[in-house]
Amino acid sequence: MAQTEEWGKPVERRGRLTAVLVLATLISGFGSSFQYGYNVAVVNSPSPFMQQFYNATYMERYGAPMEGTLLTLLWSLTVSMYPLGGFFGSLMVAPLVNKLGRKGTLLFNNIFSIVPAVMMGVSEIAKSYEIIIVARFIVGICAGLSSNVVPMYLGELAPKNLRGALGIIPQLFITIGILSAQVLGIRNILGNSTGWTLMLGLTGIPALVELLLLPFFPESPRYMLIQRGDEKTAMRALQRLRGREDVDAELSEMRLEDQSEKAIEKAEGRLSVLSLLSQRSLRWQLISIVVMNMGQQLSGVNAIYYYADSIYANAGVKQDVIQYVTVGTGAVNVFMTIAAVFIVEAAGRRVLLLCGFGICCGACVLLTVALNFQESVTWMSYGSIACVIIYVIGHAIGPSSIPTVVTTEMFRQSARPAAFMVAGSVHWLSNFTVGLVFPFLERGLGSYSFIIFAFICLVTLIYIWLVVPETKNKTFLENCQMFAKRNKVEIKLGDGDLPLTEGKESLEDAARVTAF
Repeated sequence: MAQTEEWGKPVERRGRLTAVLVLATLISGFGSSFQYGYNVAVVNSPSPFMQQFYNATYMERYGAPMEGTLLTLLWSLTVSMYPLGGFFGSLMVAPLVNKLGRKGTLLFNNIFSIVPAVMMGVSEIAKSYEIIIVARFIVGICAGLSSNVVPMYLGELAPKNLRGALGIIPQLFITIGILSAQVLGIRNILGNSTGWTLMLGLTGIPALVELLLLPFFPESPRYMLIQRGDEKTAMRALQRLRGREDVDAELSEMRLEDQSEKAIEKAEGRLSVLSLLSQRSLRWQLISIVVMNMGQQLSGVNAIYYYADSIYANAGVKQDVIQYVTVGTGAVNVFMTIAAVFIVEAAGRRVLLLCGFGICCGACVLLTVALNFQESVTWMSYGSIACVIIYVIGHAIGPSSIPTVVTTEMFRQSARPAAFMVAGSVHWLSNFTVGLVFPFLERGLGSYSFIIFAFICLVTLIYIWLVVPETKNKTFLENCQMFAKRNKVEIKLGDGDLPLTEGKESLEDAARVTAF
């Protein structure tokens, strides 16, 4: 049936899942996001055997055992090089996605997975622990790029009524990657003295799958039309993604945003990260993504993943049971992320963020209590496990899943790469900080270290409650308009006259604001 017309403009149909959209989502999620999660957890279970290899290699080279402090330093580097690489990967997001496109960047990014996979796979044969440390940095670059580019790519492929659900798919593959590493890390599978190098090297398989299959799927239509000016290719991509010929409504919305981008570019040139930081009309969006990404990582989630085994050991769980508890925790994480995919469009982004941070805050407080009483109360170790699982549930439905969705929706096309670059840098720096600082917090504060995470969750919750609006089922331009009052600017959608703006905004600033 043909679309009806309203005020001379095509009425947009409600988007639906098509085979092309589903396959593009699954391939990019498995080929890129899966690796992020897999490499977060892959060194957890085989760590004793990897450290034995470090020590044996050192002994073979120098004829003396490695000192404990040096071994601790090398292992800390092995863990922390991954988020440090992620930070540098995030810095590459904006230039790469603007030059190569979203799909092109994902294909290029596979280099940073396949090369380190080979390096880690041959590290034992080469008798070099330095190769592992360098490879962890390189595969971190892969994760830094994929954690930002996949949500951006899927957010621009999806119709607005499915943007939230598809935007959580990358996080779902991250949790599946974590669970896969936990399962493979069981002692009877690969988490042993003979299987750990294969376990590290398996990260290259998803990259090969993506490299072979993703070229058959379309580039982001918004990128092709707005940034490349290729409307014919954008229309063909939209028709494949929507499964129909009539895509005039979406093209009209893209043309409106394209006009906005041209007005902005004429007034102030191409948008860079530095100009993003100075734009009044994007000020609170930028603050919001910084707060959400800091809250996501500093809430303690990676303390749970990086040091899960030691947390369970301190909680009194028997050594031979820990690996199965860890796998169970990963399975809960996957299940709750799947639940978030199905409820995000009904519940909204804001509600899930508030509920998630609230649950995490309460779980951290209860975990502190449980760890303090585990010696005097025999069953309290099970309470500690329950608190960790409750925490994982809360983080999965909100803080883990939603920030990248909201980042995609808060910014217009030209600002989005720079926004993801800022968000990703904050994300990975915070991740690196937790991985580096938590062992010292645990040693100095003991169980009370989780009170710090509870406080961070509470502060983030209050900020979201006061500042972050609901962004579901709105166009990118409409979402920008919602921040207008807080940014102290006026925004018009469409081709009306220049708006009045508060303060001493210039005509160029007015054009910029109108351009939304």
